[in-house]
Amino acid sequence: MKKSISSVLVRRVLKSVSAFSMLAILVIAGCSDDKDADPIPVVPVIPEAPMVMSTDPAMDAVDIARNKSISINFSTEMDTETINASTFTMMQGTNEIAGTISYSGTTAVFEPATFLESNTLYTAKISRDAKNLEGTSLEAKEWSFTTVASHNASMNAVNLGAAANYVILAKTGISTVPTSAITGDIAVSPNNAESITDFSLTHFTGYAASSQVTGRVYAAEMAAPTSSNLTTAVENMLTAYTDAAGRANPDFFELFTGDVSGKTLVPGLYKWTNTVIAPTDFTISGEENDVWIFQIAGDLKLSSDVKITLSGGAQAKNIFWQVAGEAVIEAGAHFEGVILSQTAVHLRTGASMNGLILAQSAVTLQSSTVTQPAN
Repeated sequence: MKKSISSVLVRRVLKSVSAFSMLAILVIAGCSDDKDADPIPVVPVIPEAPMVMSTDPAMDAVDIARNKSISINFSTEMDTETINASTFTMMQGTNEIAGTISYSGTTAVFEPATFLESNTLYTAKISRDAKNLEGTSLEAKEWSFTTVASHNASMNAVNLGAAANYVILAKTGISTVPTSAITGDIAVSPNNAESITDFSLTHFTGYAASSQVTGRVYAAEMAAPTSSNLTTAVENMLTAYTDAAGRANPDFFELFTGDVSGKTLVPGLYKWTNTVIAPTDFTISGEENDVWIFQIAGDLKLSSDVKITLSGGAQAKNIFWQVAGEAVIEAGAHFEGVILSQTAVHLRTGASMNGLILAQSAVTLQSSTVTQPAN
């Protein structure tokens, strides 16, 4: 009896499901055949507006170098014809800054025509007239930043301490290919006099003399107080190097990508993360109390016969070249300033220098002239 009742229920359910399915099919068919029914509305696709993803400098950035290029990174590739001087602008107050604009990939760059003023607020803007390749307008962007406060008046010279007593001070050695001409004292420490080569030294108590040196020659093993004096001088040299390397917020960053040929370098703090070269002459210009500090993470290289010229009263004693790599002054070149080198310094045949060489490694001279600047 229970089995018969179950079978009847199953058959009724199946019939109900079949009837419902058929009704659904008829309704759908009726709808598709109903020519008077309202059509399904088509929703238009609105193109997504391109956006500024990032800027350099960023909004409200401070201590920006005075040679800074201004760049914008977009969310998509833009129509190059719409990235121009009317859409990408830079202002200082009500004054528009002159410059050139370039575009590549998804990045636009504004290159100011001259150095920016120090401690000054600038505003950059990209307008809605800039469009992507589909012709969709950009979401406009405006942002401001402030340049670094000038080091010209406030920057102190690097304190050389007792290291300033030597026109050449090295830790591991000083060598010459005769005949060099050195005006001022030279010294090696912690190495001894044997690492001062080809100077034909004549030894006295606490120092030595050489026909190539107008001054005295010192080494770590010489009689007191030479040894302790040199220990202090080397410590001061290391401190001076650390001071120069640690000065923050440069006026100029990666200036001319490290090629200073033909340029005029005004007072201030400069920083390069690679090598600095000078294939042709350049000028350091400023007044007698102005200070220059050049922070160089790579090498410093002056090509043959290149000359550094000082103008406006600039003094070699106030020009500091902090060089992490080697400093190489090629044949016939003339150098001005104090070299604070973490490694070696080389003056090639006939090179000359008005300044000091303070090296944490060796110094090599080849018939070179080195003169200690006036204090």
